[in-house]
Amino acid sequence: MVGDITKEVRSPLLPDRQEQGDFFVCDIFDAAPKGDMASMAHPIFSLSTKPDHRVRRYEDSTGKNYLEVKPSSDGLATIHDRDVLIFCISQIIAALNKGQKVSQTVRLKAYDLLKATNRVTDGRGYEGLRAALARLQGTQIETNIATGGTEQLDIFSIIDRARIVRETRDGRMQEVEIKLSDWVFNAIQHREVLTLNRNYFRLRKPLERRMYELARKHCGRQPEWRVSLDVLQRKCGSSSTGREFKRLVLNVIEQNDLHDHMPDYTMRFEEPQTVVFVSRGSVPCPPAEDSWTGPLSPDAYHDARLAAPGWDVYYLESRWRKWLGENEIEPKSPDRHFVKFCQSWQEKHGRPR
Repeated sequence: MVGDITKEVRSPLLPDRQEQGDFFVCDIFDAAPKGDMASMAHPIFSLSTKPDHRVRRYEDSTGKNYLEVKPSSDGLATIHDRDVLIFCISQIIAALNKGQKVSQTVRLKAYDLLKATNRVTDGRGYEGLRAALARLQGTQIETNIATGGTEQLDIFSIIDRARIVRETRDGRMQEVEIKLSDWVFNAIQHREVLTLNRNYFRLRKPLERRMYELARKHCGRQPEWRVSLDVLQRKCGSSSTGREFKRLVLNVIEQNDLHDHMPDYTMRFEEPQTVVFVSRGSVPCPPAEDSWTGPLSPDAYHDARLAAPGWDVYYLESRWRKWLGENEIEPKSPDRHFVKFCQSWQEKHGRPR
């Protein structure tokens, strides 16, 4: 029809800048993207695209556990800066799976990181990486939230330091050395990580990335996860008004209905104030041989009965092992881990009726 103009619809996904069939190739091994569960559960990273200088403090429902995030003069580390951590975690986990010795200090090629996280590899990419390293090192966290079963008061930067080992004549980084914080490395050693869909790096909007992380952490392989809008806003760390946050979430849902682009999960909104994340069934299950099937000691069963009086300890064991598989965790201290699970179960459910 004359005068009919067809507008090109912009995809909500970034272009796929990787070579077809390859995620990335390192000098040592290939690695699937992994995120640590602690920073997936708590809003450490800013969703703002401008320097964010707010001090944030979050507490759980009991008021016993807290996390405070303080920015440097460069602002808080952003959700896109998190890509650096994901890259490092992925390599370390891949090495552990191969039985290799790992270190808290990771040396990598800047080009590999940029390719792996779907970033441009021209000057803008290297400048962005340099800025990300500065924000990651400058952002300080104070928390008593445990990683690896260790409870202690920690005050640390997200990464301890970053060093450019080699640099080209035009100022582009070739090799970078990153020392991860004890908190992050402790989580890695205890396999408190989750595999992320590679299309995570193609999501344009910071809120989309954060919503995917929360779905991966809280929905996992379950059929669905329901969360109130105000709780979702706290978990996202959004500074928007309640009305504006609702508009932004509804826009993400609308865009996903149109393009079906969110990895692993779809979403819907239910009045008055509930967001429902629905699993697509695409999150891969860990191979059976990779699930932890080791024995527990008699003392563990005894302590578990004291921790959760009235509950069938073998029922709790089945729920614990199922939870380990769903969250891809291999406990370093199984007895202690199981007893703590029973304690948490008792706190949440009380005595059986």
